[in-house]
Amino acid sequence: MASVSKLSISGSPFAAAEFKPRAGSPMFCVAVRPLTKGAAFGTPLLFSKMGVRLVTPSFICSNDHGNGSSYKKTTLHQLYDKEGQSPWYDNLCRPVTDLIPLIQSGVRGVTSNPAIFQKAISTSSAYNDQFRELVQSGKDIESAYWELVVKDIKDACKLFEPIYNETDGGDGYVSVEVSPRLAHDTENTIEAAKWLHKWVNRPNVYIKIPASIPCIPSIKEVITQGISVNVTLIFSLARYEAVIDAYLDGLEASGLSDLSRVTSVASFFVSRVDTLVDKMLETILTPEALDLRGKAANAQAALAYQLYQKKFSGPRWEALVKKGAKKQRLLWASTSVKNPAYPDTLYVAPLIGPDTVSTMPDQALQAFLDHGTVERTIDSSVSEAEGIYNALEKVGIDWSFVGSQLELEGVESFKKSFDSLLDSLQVKAASLKPISL
Repeated sequence: MASVSKLSISGSPFAAAEFKPRAGSPMFCVAVRPLTKGAAFGTPLLFSKMGVRLVTPSFICSNDHGNGSSYKKTTLHQLYDKEGQSPWYDNLCRPVTDLIPLIQSGVRGVTSNPAIFQKAISTSSAYNDQFRELVQSGKDIESAYWELVVKDIKDACKLFEPIYNETDGGDGYVSVEVSPRLAHDTENTIEAAKWLHKWVNRPNVYIKIPASIPCIPSIKEVITQGISVNVTLIFSLARYEAVIDAYLDGLEASGLSDLSRVTSVASFFVSRVDTLVDKMLETILTPEALDLRGKAANAQAALAYQLYQKKFSGPRWEALVKKGAKKQRLLWASTSVKNPAYPDTLYVAPLIGPDTVSTMPDQALQAFLDHGTVERTIDSSVSEAEGIYNALEKVGIDWSFVGSQLELEGVESFKKSFDSLLDSLQVKAASLKPISL
């Protein structure tokens, strides 16, 4: 079987690079047996510890001498090349080299969060050796956690650095989130962001800060200090506008003559909106309410894009552009479908537009690679989106409540994952046997 370093990826920024996985790490290849329902014979699947993923014909493994054939572009490449949307991967675990086939298939960045690391670290033995060394060197559990996380982030940043360089800092980012325990602590969020940024020390790292009310000033201050930020847990139009203003305020207050290296994305969550609103509509139970199920999230997202276009235009923005400022791109988060009755690309296909990012977990990424359609959709039905948004209010949906409730749930969910992982690491620390000398 060919090794990762032998993959032929003609035209890719990785064409001249050799990645040498450590001994015992999984190799990658492409299978042509139709293991997925509806897949035609010859449709490749990517194998790695991150899962089995159906892709459109993209690249093949070379033989041991490195003489593979060139690859065909996937729908992810088309998404970026034709419509200006960057597909990112919402997952990270060891071995980080598992990201290589995804990069080859068109993934241009990675997002992580406490829940992702909770799953990765608690279910994999790949972290055990480093964790044992950290504990035996006297590190406390939380310090050991951050050592594990930062290593993954640094390694992932290295893999995406060619994309970052190729796009002059426009893409190729890897996101790492400050402790979810700080979601209501302005000053300590600022300090944590500075600490993480300095520790990771990669130009293409995004420090994730929640869009909670106490952290809006944190976002401004961190941007002011020249640190690039992924603002997460945005669930409402009002909070999104506050996030944009924090970014603009931070750029203006920075005093930097060159703003080109200070960038940001605003992570606007999608599927969770429908999950909550659908439950509310089913409680209202009128025909008008039931007819609006599955429509709230994308309608609000379409209006968010209108707000994005409005805020990043005009004299204020043009003055910042003269100093090299880049738009804070909208990033669609929570793109996996929670309701199996809905189409599996519901939170990807209708949200395609320029200067945006769509970060997809395995389910959504596989679905879009398999049967996604690439065309600009985000602003194709704005009047319809406005009508749905207003109709939801008319039947009794309080958008302010929806945003506040989802933010509360999001923060608590990440806190729970964080605390659960620290608890499991505490148990693991007690059970690990010393390394035999």
